[in-house]
Amino acid sequence: MYFTYVLFSSKFDRIYVGQTKDLKIRLAKHNSGKVKSTKPYIPWEIIFDEPFQTRSEAMKRERELKSHQGRNFIRKSILNK
Repeated sequence: MYFTYVLFSSKFDRIYVGQTKDLKIRLAKHNSGKVKSTKPYIPWEIIFDEPFQTRSEAMKRERELKSHQGRNFIRKSILNK
């Protein structure tokens, strides 16, 4: 099982979208500073995740959420901003 996930840093009002096989380990890496792109915005929390059977499906959804429309969906539907 693979997951597409959305992280939010409330301290910096930042969104990060990614995909992984293990959400718990991936979140720990983000919050420990081991991911260069998210290190400056620690702490992160998972605000949304979707399961997929294959990595390619998870990657497709990740690309959708990283688009302009996807980010608008995240802000309006998930964060209610």
